[in-house]
Parts: sequence; C-alpha cells; structure tokens
Amino acid sequence: MNTVVHVQPMDGYKLRLTFADGLTATVEVRSLIGKGFTQELLDEDRFREVATEPGGGVSWPNGFDLCPEFLHDLATKRQAAA
Repeated sequence: MNTVVHVQPMDGYKLRLTFADGLTATVEVRSLIGKGFTQELLDEDRFREVATEPGGGVSWPNGFDLCPEFLHDLATKRQAAA
C-alpha cells in the first residue's frame, strides 16, 4: 500500500501529494467535494485544513477522507496522461 506521507493544499482544490514510494503528484479533487457535508470544503480556508491521517490517506476536520489507494490511483493516472 502506498501511503501519503505529505499533503499540501493548493489553489483550485488541488492537493500536492507525496507517497511513501516516492511518487509526487498534484491531483484535483473539486469533483469530490461540494455536496452534503463536503460543501464546507468549498471554502478555501476549510479546504486548506487537510492533513495526512494514520491510515495513510488524507482527511479534513469535518470527517471527510480519501484513502491512499484511491489517491495513488488518481496520481498515477495523472502522471500517465501528462
């Protein structure tokens, strides 16, 4: 499992991720937020509260999280498309 070891929020609802395997990539997560309890993450200050979590993914204080496998898949697809 490739865990996220560092996350940096960026403008445009993007996350700059560094994984344990050395992969670094920027992924856009706007399509994953904005409805229900994730609507508050459209506020950029709230979006920037993202942090790594013990399970290797990323999460926000409101409880929304993204698992490391999903993020790594997004990151590798992004790399392949570039």
